[in-house]
Order: sequence, then C-alpha cells, then structure tokens
Amino acid sequence: MPTFVYMTSCDGCGHCVDICPSDIMHIDKTYRRAYNIEPNFCWECYSCVKACPQNAIDCRGYAEFAPMGHSVRALREEDKGTISWKIRFRDGTQKDFVSPIRTTPWGSLKSPSDYDEPSDEAWNSQQLAHEPEALNIKGGLPALDRKQLKKGYRKGL
Repeated sequence: MPTFVYMTSCDGCGHCVDICPSDIMHIDKTYRRAYNIEPNFCWECYSCVKACPQNAIDCRGYAEFAPMGHSVRALREEDKGTISWKIRFRDGTQKDFVSPIRTTPWGSLKSPSDYDEPSDEAWNSQQLAHEPEALNIKGGLPALDRKQLKKGYRKGL
C-alpha cells in the first residue's frame, strides 16, 4: 500500500521529495507540507518513510508480515543510527524490528569509476567486482567448492 503523510507532523523539509525514486512526493505550495501526489504509482520502497526526520510519513504493511487489523510504524532514530519497524497485531502483541541506517556521509563511498578495472581472474569469478574489498572481508568471501556439495542426486530429474 502507498505511503501517506501526517500533515501535522510534517515540517516540509523535503527529504522525502529528494529520495523518492518515482518522483511522487511533493511539497504543497500553500501549506509547505509533503504529500503523495499519485498513490497508485508508489513503488512502496519506503525510502521516504526512512528518510523523514520528523517520522511524519507512515505506511500500511503487507499481509505477508502483518495481517489485517494491524498497524505498522517506522521510526527513524538518528541518535541510535537505526530504523525501527513496530508492528502491532490485532491481538495486541507487538513485534519490533531494528535495522541500522547508513552512517557514512553521502558522497563518501567510491564511485564505480573510481575502482581499477577488474582483472581477467575477476571476470571469471562468481563474485561481483571488488566485492570482498567493499564488504571489508579479509581473504575473500567464503564459498563452497564442488567437492563440498552434497552428492547423490541423479541427473535428468
């Protein structure tokens, strides 16, 4: 379901407008508050919910994780560096999910053009270019080789 804005909480900062990939969050020129101009075109990525410093944008959860009669609230807690998703079910039980938010300054990550071109060995690898380096994993990513895979399958099935 699309996101919606609590006009009384919105301060018109425009963070949601800047981050919306489908360009449907706009600032009302009269009231200086954000609103979703075309809810049918919402990608439901919740980028605006996560970016809002006032917690003024809310969302409706999918039936897969929060059945009918529920409420979902996303809270950006800048001081903790987290996004908290609180789901309250019909029976009153509540589940809290906490995810870290980006803690590096915008523009501080290297652009793909700043990396060296991948080696011939890297082109034949199953890993993405510069993946171990970007993930800060020393010695590369753990991977199974063919000898470690479970045997006993029959070809043709």
